[in-house]
Amino acid sequence: MKTRIWICLTGMSFLAVRPLSLLMAQDQPGLKHYRVIDLGTLGGSTSTGNAINNIGWVTGNSTNADGVQLATLWVDGLQLPLGTLGGPGSDVAWPVKNNFGLISGITENGRHDPLDETFSCPAFGLMSGNSCVAFAWQNGVMTQLPGLGGNNSIGAGDNNRGQIVGWAENDVYDSTCDNSAHQFLQFEATLWEQDDRDRWYVRELQPYPSDPDSAATAINDRGWAVGISGKCEVAIGATSAIHALLWHADGKPVDLGSFGGHGWNTPQAINNRGVVVGFANGPNDVVDGQLKIRWQAFVWTRERGMARLGTLPGINGKPDVMSQATDVNDKNQIVGVSYVDYEFDGARAFLYQEGKMTALNELIGSQSANWDISSTGGINDRGEIAAQANVVSSGVVTSVAHAVLLIPCDPDDAVAYGEAKQFVIPDDVQKQMRQQIKIGPLLLSALEERATH
Repeated sequence: MKTRIWICLTGMSFLAVRPLSLLMAQDQPGLKHYRVIDLGTLGGSTSTGNAINNIGWVTGNSTNADGVQLATLWVDGLQLPLGTLGGPGSDVAWPVKNNFGLISGITENGRHDPLDETFSCPAFGLMSGNSCVAFAWQNGVMTQLPGLGGNNSIGAGDNNRGQIVGWAENDVYDSTCDNSAHQFLQFEATLWEQDDRDRWYVRELQPYPSDPDSAATAINDRGWAVGISGKCEVAIGATSAIHALLWHADGKPVDLGSFGGHGWNTPQAINNRGVVVGFANGPNDVVDGQLKIRWQAFVWTRERGMARLGTLPGINGKPDVMSQATDVNDKNQIVGVSYVDYEFDGARAFLYQEGKMTALNELIGSQSANWDISSTGGINDRGEIAAQANVVSSGVVTSVAHAVLLIPCDPDDAVAYGEAKQFVIPDDVQKQMRQQIKIGPLLLSALEERATH
């Protein structure tokens, strides 16, 4: 695996960091094509790469032979299950950027939730009924991070200062929670650090004024965190994300703005230059009194505020209607997913650079005979991309989906720059692909359940 990576990286240019005020298009290397490295699974049929750091560690989750989802690290050709803290499942779902072996995530704890809450756990495939808790993994040991007094917490992104962000319940019964959906306790954005004796402690990040609840999703090496604030509801998106926020190192929340939507305004990543990406609802997102999913991928800079990235051209001649950005590196290359409709159908991973969004399937050459790159996780400063791809067999996309690593290559690579192949996606596979997409369909399920109460 190392050999293949270095062959493809030969001649790759590394650009110096320049001020944020310069146009993003000026910061990009030329558009490269990619080799696709199959990272495999832990014995099951599904795995996904959700994050990648600058030394090439890919993190995410994989199912084992029993179909159980486990947080997974792929490094040096190895697949390493990170385990759990007593419950069946775990996950690494957000931008884990630490280059010194620190991984943050979520695990079920083996104890049934005392209040029968599901909290945010189903959004990450954790649905046993256990409480889910934030963890730090380092040197082969998984450690539960301290909470704020409630039963549940989520570990999200980390940085090279050893800081981890996420969110945790406190012991306050929040009137904005949806009790009929078994959510009762307030939750707040959290930042975890270690003291001089390597003991973890937690600090709360304040929500936007007048919002009762908040959550942090990612943090850069300057200690700037991003996340959301709003109402409690079911602790999964929607009006929990009325405001997209940036917390500077002083902990004060800054509103990043919106596109006029009433919720789902969610930063997913921040680079070391302070560029933020994610998704935000557009206007007209309330239909018959119900908040709908109307995601639009965005990039935010201090100089320009929040701007749409757009969507990919549609498969059937019509442009896609929905998109999300999942990560941005320090060269301002952005990765994400574009969707045909608001039901997460027709998912295609994209790379955004030089002011243009390009489907990754168009950048893998003849390997498109074997892979459909359906979603992205992260991108590092070498331009390597952690993603998920469905296996293609005889021109037909299957429901088998693996974590993959995309390695940028020079034009003399005959495979990466080979002729792209066409494929078809059967309806039954499309339905299964929706369930594999990170968070999306589970969010829909949560909303549908809430609407029935």
